[in-house]
Amino acid sequence: MFQSDTAYDSFMGRFSMRLAPVFADFAGVGRGQRVLDVGAGTGALTDELLRRGAAAAAEPSAGFVATLQRRFPGVEARETRAEDLPWPDEAFDAALAQLVVSFMNDASAGVREMHRVVRPGGTVAVCMWDLERMEMLRAIDLTRDALGYAREPGRYRTHAEMAELMGEGAEIELLEVDGLYSDFEDFWTALAGGAGPAGAWAAALDGDEREAVRAELYRQLGEPSGPFDLTGRAWAARVTRG
Repeated sequence: MFQSDTAYDSFMGRFSMRLAPVFADFAGVGRGQRVLDVGAGTGALTDELLRRGAAAAAEPSAGFVATLQRRFPGVEARETRAEDLPWPDEAFDAALAQLVVSFMNDASAGVREMHRVVRPGGTVAVCMWDLERMEMLRAIDLTRDALGYAREPGRYRTHAEMAELMGEGAEIELLEVDGLYSDFEDFWTALAGGAGPAGAWAAALDGDEREAVRAELYRQLGEPSGPFDLTGRAWAARVTRG
């Protein structure tokens, strides 16, 4: 089911928009480069790449492709899976995938395709939240644990998994950004909007279940009475194409 761009931006966008320049710096994206944003979503990273040079976007959701085309007129945004990128060999200076590899059907194939479309000497880089160090997702997982709900499985959330995915010679760092909330209601509204696996879980709750989850989340977050921020930490890995 398509997630609206508004719901996604409210839930994850407040983190991903801050992560984009940090990730682009980590990947060494310089001025005037042509870069492919793989799994572009609503365009948090695309926007940052365009500030630095030229960008194209690969995104499997038709709805998000329409959002990208609306937000960035003239940018080549294609509806495609990472595992089958419709660009020729060596078409880009770099290929980046922000918060995507855990959701690919075959992340290894997706990374191979990113290598294929990057010129020799160019950069392939990916990043994913560490679920234990991303405070927003950690609070949701602890709530699910406390109330007996199963957690969503996820891969490529650790240093070791990133090293396995990206192979020998990968440089790996833990990137850090903050997401800001006006109050707990802002947090709850963003989560219940239905974006991502966590949002879909929360949106499906009703009645007493919904109130129990809301109360436990409030407790896990320290019962905030006003504005608060949460820290998001993501493992990032980069390699140079030979």
